[in-house]
Amino acid sequence: MSQYYPVPAGCLTRETEVKKSRFIARIAPVADRADVRRLLAEARTEYPDARHICWAYQIGRPGAALEAAMNDDGEPSGTAGKPILGVIQHKDMGDVLVIVIRYFGGVKLGAGGLVRAYAGAAESVLSAVDRVTRPVLIGASLSLSFAQEQPLRHWAAQHDALVESVGYDTGATVQLQVPEDHWRALVCFCQAQGIRYHSQR
Repeated sequence: MSQYYPVPAGCLTRETEVKKSRFIARIAPVADRADVRRLLAEARTEYPDARHICWAYQIGRPGAALEAAMNDDGEPSGTAGKPILGVIQHKDMGDVLVIVIRYFGGVKLGAGGLVRAYAGAAESVLSAVDRVTRPVLIGASLSLSFAQEQPLRHWAAQHDALVESVGYDTGATVQLQVPEDHWRALVCFCQAQGIRYHSQR
């Protein structure tokens, strides 16, 4: 399995029209639920009079996502969020949020028409957005002495690892996100330094 996966390079908006209903699709990269909440709040502020603001997201590597969710926002169950998520999964993209804002045009589309319209709107941005690759990250919890913290931070900086949090008691507890291709290097470093570690994958 690849140690890298595609994510959106940035944000993009596309608009389509189906039987006088406007579907405004927006794609954005996201790292966590806080990003999702922020972007949804921005969409609601920008389109306060929209009939529906439906969405789906997937965080992590496609096919083995850490988290995924969807919302129909008042549309009939399964006609909006599910088709949006289905297109995301089909496009094999991770760390991605797709929001589709609908302005009702006065003509009912029916369940099948809604599914096609929301899937088509999602497709319009997922196909057009530029992609970049991101390394698969492995979470690790490390227990170390105060004196070992600085060498660990230096190692992390040299290996594109992210120090998520540090807690202090009789020693330090560090939560680290490590690119999968540097995991063995971390194990060797911890063993050489006498640092206790635990993988969270």
